[in-house]
Amino acid sequence: MTAVQRALPRRWPLLRSGNLHGGWPSAFWFLLPALIGFVAFYLYPAIRGVYISFTDWNLIANEGDWVGTDNYDRLLDDSRVWDSLKVTIRYTVINIVSQTILAIGIAVLMDRLTKSVVIRGIILFPWLIPNVIVAMLWVWMLDGNLGIVNEFLGWFGVDPIRFFTDTDKVIPTLAGINTWRHMGYTALLIFAGLQTIPKNLYEAAALDGATERQMFFGITMPLLRPILALVLVITIVGSLQVFDTVYVATGGFGGQPGGPANASRVIYLYIYQNAFDFNQLGYAAAISVLLVVILLAVTFVQLKLLRAGESDLS
Repeated sequence: MTAVQRALPRRWPLLRSGNLHGGWPSAFWFLLPALIGFVAFYLYPAIRGVYISFTDWNLIANEGDWVGTDNYDRLLDDSRVWDSLKVTIRYTVINIVSQTILAIGIAVLMDRLTKSVVIRGIILFPWLIPNVIVAMLWVWMLDGNLGIVNEFLGWFGVDPIRFFTDTDKVIPTLAGINTWRHMGYTALLIFAGLQTIPKNLYEAAALDGATERQMFFGITMPLLRPILALVLVITIVGSLQVFDTVYVATGGFGGQPGGPANASRVIYLYIYQNAFDFNQLGYAAAISVLLVVILLAVTFVQLKLLRAGESDLS
């Protein structure tokens, strides 16, 4: 037994003995802190949320009566649920397309031009800023009267654009904000995937006379499938759960969160409004369960269609 092992508390006999090859019994103790956190902050709240969805829970009284499937029957007939889901899907599609295309382009440029850690840090910087700060920043920049973006457009004779008060522009604007914040992080994930592709494949293709475009679609994209599957799952799940950016950006300067005319009322915002504005926590929980089912279904379909567990390198 070494001096370090003797200094360890006696209640840690496994570490004191130095025997760390006990399989699952050994792994369990290392996983225990994370497992406790998962049960306390994820599993238990999720189970309690499902239970609350079958009640008419009053948030102020912190109690409710069992109502069975009444909340689920109600959401099936609630047009606002499906309208907010359509808004969320529109936001998700715009965000996924723009973010993925830009991230792939940035990742390829980094791979071809520079692998500087400084450049990677700069690209990642927007992702490190909290969503609320990002939303406030863009609210100021895109303001129709005082925003620097409209001031810049005015130099070219463009009339002020109401980014957050126009029903047709608010969702693309919010998707653009999210793309700006996350495309660097997504690009780094794809960049990491590019590092796993053997360079001799490109050299052989170049000797055969393949163009850059042919190598990109014939080598890079097929071999990036596992990492792209991961990126798409993370991005789509995150987009379907958007809330804070929408709440802050559309509610800024005295606006109504989800406005104008509910054009940006995403599903998470509608859940929040039912729970905390209308004091209908049971109904909000039922909508949350619906969203979880949708997220699980979307993730399962994605992983199956993209064959995320397979790699053309094997």
